[in-house]
Amino acid sequence: MLTCTGYTTSHTDYTGSGPYCYSSSLAMVLGPDSAPSTAVIETLTGSPFGVQLVGGTMPLFDPYAWDPEIGLDAAVSALGLRCVRSAGGTQEEALARLGAACAEGPVLVGPLEMGLLLYQPGSGAATGADHYVVVLAVENGTVLLHDPHGHPYATLPAPAFAAAWRAETVPYTDAPYVMRAAFVRERATDPAEALWHSLPGAVRWLAGRDDLPVPPDSLGGADAVEALADQVAKGLPADTRDLLGVFAVQVGARRLNDAAACLAPLGLSGPAAVLAEQSRLLGSLQHPLVAGDDRTLEAGLRQLAPTYDRLRTTLEQALVSSPPH
Repeated sequence: MLTCTGYTTSHTDYTGSGPYCYSSSLAMVLGPDSAPSTAVIETLTGSPFGVQLVGGTMPLFDPYAWDPEIGLDAAVSALGLRCVRSAGGTQEEALARLGAACAEGPVLVGPLEMGLLLYQPGSGAATGADHYVVVLAVENGTVLLHDPHGHPYATLPAPAFAAAWRAETVPYTDAPYVMRAAFVRERATDPAEALWHSLPGAVRWLAGRDDLPVPPDSLGGADAVEALADQVAKGLPADTRDLLGVFAVQVGARRLNDAAACLAPLGLSGPAAVLAEQSRLLGSLQHPLVAGDDRTLEAGLRQLAPTYDRLRTTLEQALVSSPPH
C-alpha cells in the first residue's frame, strides 16, 4: 500500500480533522483491508487540481466544473471497483431501498443537506452545505449511521434523515436519495498505480474542462482567484467570507497538502513542490480572512493565482518525462 510521505525535510504532512466527508465515507465502506488512505482517495477524486468561482460569486478550491459526484465516480473507478449507484423515488421507496442495501453491508449515502442532520449541534435549517455519510442500518424507523464529521453511530428518525437526504439545496445533484452500495473489485490495482493513471485527468482539470455544465459567469484557475481577490478589494460579501472561513480554505489547503504528499513518492518532486506551495499559501489565508485583514488576504490570493498554471505546466512536463506506468 502506498504511504504518502513528505518529500523534503521542511514539509510536514497534515494529520487531523477536516471536511473530507465523501473520501472518509468511501474509506469506511471499503474497510481497512481494501481502502487506501483518505489522502489517496481525495487525490484520486481530482479535487486538488484546480479552483473555481461558481457563478462568479462562490469560491471553491476544486476544479472548474468539478463536483463530489464526479469525484467519487472517478475514485471508485481508479481503484478498480464498481458499485451500484441509485437515486430517486418516493421517500418510502428510498428508505426501503436503503434498508435492503444495508442488510448486505454499509452504504455510502449522499449528497445530503448537512443543516438538516439534527444530531449535529446548531442544525435544524437548510444551509446549502452538502455532506456524505455511511448508513449502517435502517431499523424500527431509525437510521443508524457513521457521520465522518465527528459522529460515529449517530441516529435519526427515518423521516428526518430522509428530509436531509432529499438534498433539495444541493445544486449539483439532479435527483434525491442518492446512494452507492454493493462495492466489488473488478481488477487488482494499488494506490500508486491508481494515482499514476489519474494524472492525465488532473492535467485536464487544470487546463479547464469545457465539456461539463457550469452556471453562467463561472470562472476557473487563475481567473477565478484574481476575481476573488477583486471581490476582497471591493469588500467581500459576508456569506462569501463565511464560506471561505468555515469550509473552503481549510478543505482546499488539506487537499493540496495531501496531493503533494501522494505525488512525491511517485518521483514527481516538481508537481509535489508546487502543490505544497499552494497548500501553504492557501492555508496561511485563514487568519487574515477571519481577522478581517483584507489587504493581506488580497495579496495572498494574487500570489496564489499564477500557481495553478504553473502546476499544470510542471505536471505536464513530468508526465512527458515519466509517463504513467
